[in-house]
Parts: sequence; structure tokens; C-alpha cells
Amino acid sequence: MSQQTRKFTNTGGINRRLISLGAVVLFSLTLAACTNTFTSVRTQGYEISDSALAQVRVGQSQDLVVAVMGSPQTQGSFGDESAFYYVETKIEQTQFGLKTVKERTVLAIYFDENRKVKDKAIYTLQDGRLFAVETRRTPSFGEDRTFVEQILASF
Repeated sequence: MSQQTRKFTNTGGINRRLISLGAVVLFSLTLAACTNTFTSVRTQGYEISDSALAQVRVGQSQDLVVAVMGSPQTQGSFGDESAFYYVETKIEQTQFGLKTVKERTVLAIYFDENRKVKDKAIYTLQDGRLFAVETRRTPSFGEDRTFVEQILASF
């Protein structure tokens, strides 16, 4: 019987070790959940490649720029001169849905009055200013009412 008693005593020690090991593994998994491994980075907009950027040179036509770079995301005109803008934004998103802008690059290609490339420039977040975008809208007449409310309001 004394051997059986020892056997039970040893299994108690093994159980404590397994519980301790399980606690350490559980703690490690919990700690790993708090790291940045659960984020994803994606690109919004145009992806500006170095090879396409190298193909755009001063003196090229606007049509050739569109053939190489694709259609611009936005265009601007200043008198006789114009510009194409290609915007690349890298956004990091956590599994909880929190989005942060990690990097933004704007490629501006400037054209002269003859629609030839005059200059090109690359702007990043460090070149710009951050500002809050106002998302409120000014209500216009009839837009805030439902169809039934509009009919009832006419009486």
C-alpha cells in the first residue's frame, strides 16, 4: 500500500506541473494576442511603381503618360497648365477595425500649355498638413423628410 500512496503523491506533482504549464501557455497566448501580428496593411488608390515612374520624363505627351501610368485619380488646371495626380495610401487596420494611415504618397505630373510633361513631383505625409474633414452636410429643403412627411406637410 505504501507504493500506491507514493503513486498518488507523484501524480499530484505531475498534475501541478501540467496546470503550471497550461497557465504559462495560456498566458503566452494572451500576451501574443496583444502584439501587432493581428494587423493588416493594404493599399488604397493607385500603386505607384518605380518602373512606371522612371518612364515618365519631361517632354512626353499627356497621352503617353496616361498609357504608362493609367488614368489619373484627379486632375487640376491652372490657366494653360494642367496636372495629373496619382494618390497611394497605405492603411493599417487592426482586427478590431481601427484604421490608421501609415503612408501617403501623391505623384503630381505637371503639363505645359502644349500638353507635354513639364515636371513631376512626389509628395508624402511630411509635405502636407493634417486637417479634420467635416462630414456634416447642410440640409436642403425636402431632403430630411420622408415621402409620407412631405405629403402630409403639403396639406
